[in-house]
Amino acid sequence: MKYLKNVVSLRLDQDACVGCGICLEVCPHGVFAMEAGKSRIVDRDACMECGACARNCPVAALWVKNGVGCAVGILNSALGLKSGCCGESQSCCCSDSSSDCQPGK
Repeated sequence: MKYLKNVVSLRLDQDACVGCGICLEVCPHGVFAMEAGKSRIVDRDACMECGACARNCPVAALWVKNGVGCAVGILNSALGLKSGCCGESQSCCCSDSSSDCQPGK
């Protein structure tokens, strides 16, 4: 599934990559491939910005900011919540005062 073209915030520092392959295992959309012993982004537009790769990278070679294609936002929208945003903290951006969303749900 593709989301929006050329908007994903995903970044990979190949110099920092140690070639463990964890990003390939945890990415639900096959964004990565292994090449010459290092991870490589092969389909950036398939990234849904879930953050699994960055959270599991043992050397912090990956970075992604939840945003346009964010899995949390897509799921919130599918559940009928009015706020589909995700925020920088990798969690729902709805404030405690919002009646549209309850943090943690």
